[in-house]
Amino acid sequence: MVKLDEQRRSSGSSGASGTERANTVAFERLTAADPWVVDVQPARDVMPGYRDNLVLTSGAPMGWSDYTGGQREALIGGALFEGLAADREGAIAGFADGSIEIGACHDYGAVGSLAGIYTASMPVFVVENRDQGNVGFCNFYEGKEPRRLNYGCYDEGVHERLLHVNTVLAPVVGEAIRRQGGVALKPLIARALRMGDEVHSRNAAASVLFSREILPAVLDMVRDGVAGVRETMLHLAENDYFFLRLSMAASKASADAMVSPGSTLVSAMAFSCRGFAIRLAGLGDQWFEGPPPLHEGKLFPGHTEDEITWMGGESPITETVGLGGFAQACALSLQDYQGGSPELMIERNKEMYAITHGENPTYRIPLFSFGGTPTGIDARKVIDTGILPVMDVGLAGRDGGQIGAGVIRAPRECFEAALRSHAAVHGEV
Repeated sequence: MVKLDEQRRSSGSSGASGTERANTVAFERLTAADPWVVDVQPARDVMPGYRDNLVLTSGAPMGWSDYTGGQREALIGGALFEGLAADREGAIAGFADGSIEIGACHDYGAVGSLAGIYTASMPVFVVENRDQGNVGFCNFYEGKEPRRLNYGCYDEGVHERLLHVNTVLAPVVGEAIRRQGGVALKPLIARALRMGDEVHSRNAAASVLFSREILPAVLDMVRDGVAGVRETMLHLAENDYFFLRLSMAASKASADAMVSPGSTLVSAMAFSCRGFAIRLAGLGDQWFEGPPPLHEGKLFPGHTEDEITWMGGESPITETVGLGGFAQACALSLQDYQGGSPELMIERNKEMYAITHGENPTYRIPLFSFGGTPTGIDARKVIDTGILPVMDVGLAGRDGGQIGAGVIRAPRECFEAALRSHAAVHGEV
């Protein structure tokens, strides 16, 4: 088999220029995106094609028998929360016979944190890309309790917190957003980067900025006697991760606009209990899979390395658009949360320029003289340099719940598979 780099050299300059033009188009569409959060509604009411018996989860699509560990448990929990089964055995039987359907979040314009569970009644942020007109969705943050549905846990406490999101938090936030006429997320994210966030593993500034954006509407809602306002605003005040779901939806709405036939830029990264996968802007909805990601991190007290397990994750959509690990130098305080050192974080961030198409004109890093974040991962450059994309993530435990945080890198095999397919379709790499 001809190696990918040898095949590229033999393809000639005309092919390379065609790919470069396609990559420039994809990059321009990505960086021109203008995401606004405009509403919060139950998934069934706003996500095209959503069905009452559908449960969404993270990663490339798989059959029920392929789901294991915490991701399988999260799917079961989602079915029970939605009332699709009376008990655990009924949920398992429903998934097995297809009466309870499983879908992949990305196929419905959505992204999911960790296991990424969506059910029909769960509220979702509706984010419009006002430049290209497409829409992205993300469900709500459950709260800072380590035992959460997206971390493979379902018990009475998880049920009550999910119900509280449905009946109190989401209606208040949605009403505030509608009264404001929507909130522009891109300038908010850009400012949060200057205040110490990278809007993946650190969202403290962005969460405060979002609360400020909806404050005029919130004050009017207090005047009008809307129920649950005080409780909701206190929830936002004590949950620094609240904004993550907005940054994910904004990133999804931006990345989905990258469609450009012939492009080798990455338009999505996600993983499941089975492994990691990517999409290319030039190859549509096809996933290219590899083994689980490489990781290093910092565990919470009382936990050990052998507990770490993979149960899904689509928050790397933030890295796909030049945020998260591609903006680590904005958020040096993360070292206390996920390990490492400021020097290592800066070094990692600088590495990413070698595998991206260009600098983001809006998202900038003060430490790098306000240069733009490295944006537009080029699968060719990943293979040529041997540098793997870096992502900031939470780490899940085999018994459910979050047990730490750290950094992962996408496996090389995904990019090799994507470029082989690209060569077969476009005759070049």
